[in-house]
Amino acid sequence: MRGKGVARGVAIGRAVIMGAATLEVAHYRITAEDVPQECARLDAALETVYKDLQHIIKSLPADAPKELAPLLNVHSLLVSDPMLSEQTREIIASRQYNAEWALSTQGQLLADQFSLMEDEYIRERAADVNQVIERVLRVLSGMGSSLLPDMSFDMDINSSIVVAHDISPADMLKLRGARFAAFVTDLGGATSHTAIVARSMNVPAVVGMGNIRSLVRDKDVLIVDGETGIVIVNPSAFILAEYHKKQDAYIRERAELIVHKDEPAITLDGKKIKLEANIELPHEVDEVMNLGADGIGLFRSEFLFMGRETLPDEQEQYEAYSYVLKTMQGKPVTIRTLDIGSDKTLDGEATVAANPALGLRAVRYCLSRPEMFQTQLRALLRASVHGKLRILIPMLSHLHELHSVKQAIEFAKKQLSEEGYVYADNIELGAMVEIPAIAIAIEPFIKHLDFVSIGTNDLIQYTLAIDRVDNEVSDLYDPLHPAVLRLISQTIQAGERAGKEVAVCGEMAGESRYTRLLLGLGLTEFSMHPQQLLDVKKIVRTSHTNALRSKIATALNHAEYIDLDALEV
Repeated sequence: MRGKGVARGVAIGRAVIMGAATLEVAHYRITAEDVPQECARLDAALETVYKDLQHIIKSLPADAPKELAPLLNVHSLLVSDPMLSEQTREIIASRQYNAEWALSTQGQLLADQFSLMEDEYIRERAADVNQVIERVLRVLSGMGSSLLPDMSFDMDINSSIVVAHDISPADMLKLRGARFAAFVTDLGGATSHTAIVARSMNVPAVVGMGNIRSLVRDKDVLIVDGETGIVIVNPSAFILAEYHKKQDAYIRERAELIVHKDEPAITLDGKKIKLEANIELPHEVDEVMNLGADGIGLFRSEFLFMGRETLPDEQEQYEAYSYVLKTMQGKPVTIRTLDIGSDKTLDGEATVAANPALGLRAVRYCLSRPEMFQTQLRALLRASVHGKLRILIPMLSHLHELHSVKQAIEFAKKQLSEEGYVYADNIELGAMVEIPAIAIAIEPFIKHLDFVSIGTNDLIQYTLAIDRVDNEVSDLYDPLHPAVLRLISQTIQAGERAGKEVAVCGEMAGESRYTRLLLGLGLTEFSMHPQQLLDVKKIVRTSHTNALRSKIATALNHAEYIDLDALEV
């Protein structure tokens, strides 16, 4: 079976099935007299789940993955959100539904709203809504709130592979207390909490498998390949032996790579390549430093805004940005301004645009919310004294947007100066190249910018008119399409002519099979998930850029598809 591999490695073990992710709840109507009692049942269940989550957060062990606390906080905020409690009580009162029915109705509405959002991270928060609802339903049904599997059967617990419809952050923490080899889930994507925590713990994981939980039984032998997304159920002895070899080879590979983490990323013909990291939350910068990255190529600041009832104020943002800049000790830190769409307003009320991908999002959204944008810009400018800050504008498509951003920055500087704050005078301003229009006509933009960063995920999506998360067309999402490569190539060349740095911060930068291709296109700055840095560095150090550029230039001139195998040393 095949899903999406989100954390590399090979695991071999026995399946441990987690509880189903949806509950069959009773659906019945109540009398008007029973409404207060039913609302009280709901409130008691919500309070129980909230207290359970708070207890888990407060009792997190010192060695717990740092990603877990923020994810658990998301669930705490959801379970205490008036959008959930008050609207559910309204359904109980107006429709005279029992508490379980009303809660599942409101939960489905909220999950549907999240799932329609353009931003991948926000869209996947529908899973958080479902998990919170399920916990409350279990309490209402007298079943308790835990979904943990029964792991008491006689087997080698070191080779347990958790199979679930989905895994909540709270259950992830409890599972961490046991020993396991991998995660496999029906739901999830690259930014789901299962993927985030699995990567942080270096545990192989395959998500988005559709219905594997219903097809696998407890104690089935599984092979999980977190790189290819393949899961094999009850393999033959021959296949098992082959994957044992692959598992051993992967372990040796990681051990060899870590030895070279402090070596420079220089090609065989002496070209110095910058290898930077993408982060979502401030604490991830510690891992970046440990792996020897040359800087932060993309700090997705929107993660500071997610899963909370109120927006982060200026001081909170300042402290987050300052922590990253200080920790990086003078290495460049590129912070992207808020990249969020019109499908989530400031007060948390979700709306659905006719086509969110082409709507009010990213820089368009920020310019339409000047007070919010000013708060972020002020925080960024104040933090700039603590390191080398670079500000990145997402989804730029018109010059007037760039001019408006510059005016907003100047206004923020003027305000801060009047208030006695200081800020650096060498802050670089860059833009994401993720809309074909700016890639095609890059010259008018690049002369007003200090650098550009190519967001290949959206650039490919918009160039090929393909929704990369739509399973029905995702097979057409092709980073090697000649049109995509030409846009990347001409952006890099425009940067070379203007003497401006060009980076790639999309998924292509971190996939080592594309490293030689990007080097051949002239790229000298990559930014990726920290765990991908050493793999890419290995390829860089065994590549000859001049030879690669010659091969790829010939292929592009003839509009040919690039054969990645032909680029191997």
